[in-house]
Amino acid sequence: MKPKRLFVAIDFPQSVRAFLFDLDPQIRGVRWIAAEQMHLTLGFFGDVPEDVDAKFREKLSAIHFGAFFLPLAGVGTFPPKGPPKIIWIGTGRGHPHLFQLHKRVTDAALAVGLEPDLRPFHPHITLARCRDVSPQSMRKFLQTNVDLDAGMVHVESFHLYSSELTPAGPIHTPQLTVSWN
Repeated sequence: MKPKRLFVAIDFPQSVRAFLFDLDPQIRGVRWIAAEQMHLTLGFFGDVPEDVDAKFREKLSAIHFGAFFLPLAGVGTFPPKGPPKIIWIGTGRGHPHLFQLHKRVTDAALAVGLEPDLRPFHPHITLARCRDVSPQSMRKFLQTNVDLDAGMVHVESFHLYSSELTPAGPIHTPQLTVSWN
């Protein structure tokens, strides 16, 4: 069986996704993410062999965490200067429970031999991908939304997804849900 592209993410209620989707400024070269695809990635693990996938699920299932509220605030771009590639909404100043959950997911990956992304964790929800977009064309949208407060979301679970790349875009399929306890 071929390896699966796996990632771990936090999902959001449909009302939050609809609100974020409606922020679309309709700027040429900016491809807004479909509402049902919006999530906060805790870890991306690329192609994972079937035997490692099973061990990873076991480790993820053993993660204990308490539910918490997470602010969604502040729109920005990656990279922060120059032509944007990604438009995102952040988690304000973040939340210690979010960083603990990220660390536990990373530890679970390391325990089964997966290579997690070791760059600093910058929690965000990708809103759009940009191609050949000048910083000037984004200026008004970013200035209007730099202090955007999209409210608080109650985080009660996280999910393991497989991601299949297709010409129409990625298809994310839930593989496992881990809820707070």
